Amino acid sequence: MKYTGTIYRPPFEAKSLLLQVTSGCSHNQCSFCSMYQDVPFQIETLEQIEADLKEARHNYPYVQRIFLVNGDPFALSADKLKAIGQKIHEILPEVETIAMYASINNIINKTDEELKELRNLRINDLNIGVESGLPEVLECFNKGFTLEEAKRQLRRLQVAGIDYSVNIILGGAGGGKGLQHAQASSQLLNEIKPRLIFVGGLHLEPGTRMEELIQSGAFTESTLRETIDEEAAMLGMLNLENTIFYGLHPSNAVPVYGHLPEDKQDLLAALQDGLNSISKDYLDSAHLKKGPEGNLSLRL
Repeated sequence: MKYTGTIYRPPFEAKSLLLQVTSGCSHNQCSFCSMYQDVPFQIETLEQIEADLKEARHNYPYVQRIFLVNGDPFALSADKLKAIGQKIHEILPEVETIAMYASINNIINKTDEELKELRNLRINDLNIGVESGLPEVLECFNKGFTLEEAKRQLRRLQVAGIDYSVNIILGGAGGGKGLQHAQASSQLLNEIKPRLIFVGGLHLEPGTRMEELIQSGAFTESTLRETIDEEAAMLGMLNLENTIFYGLHPSNAVPVYGHLPEDKQDLLAALQDGLNSISKDYLDSAHLKKGPEGNLSLRL
């Protein structure tokens, strides 16, 4: 199997076959991310993809799920994705789901009919870094889309029958703004109703714009206490059905996982227990880390 550079995937795709269809990220300008700074965006040839699929067929008697890599394979045109989907079903006909990372801007360049055609090829479970429900945070993160654009494009996915998970960056608004961020993000999540919510704390990525903002004093880091309080506040305001709350990123000092709404009180209790068990000095310090494992595009 061909892989270029470091390969990232969400932790809940641990059992999926990883198939490279792009390398790098088509946007590669998020202010908190350094993962693809030295990896130019490139599209894999269908010949290479076919060779990798045949190798997978040789090695695995049964493949239920495929996760396309790298940064945002949904950036590919609908025709390219359809060709890949058809090739997957030709060689691995038992595959039930073809998942991948996607950005809001990847959805914009596809028609409603194309989205439905992709869903018919079992392309589903897109992992999308929306990151925040505050417009100013999206601007600071340089996501390349507005909050209203995100809502509009996610509604189009729902109409097409495509499920998706949404990443939210705790502490994204900075110190002292956790409640405001929790309110805005919970409002967004209640409106768009994702299948899964993936949360983790903002991390300091060396060589990024966010590092410069923090070092210059233009952005103030949240303390660990603020981040946990923000997560609890956001969770408490969620009114969702059949949604997974996934708080198992390494940046989460208090790991939580459950289904909404039935597990909400247990999740809130676990966060409070975590607060009670961590020393005050640690809770009231900034907790951002350096290193590639900290990126909250959640590429693990």
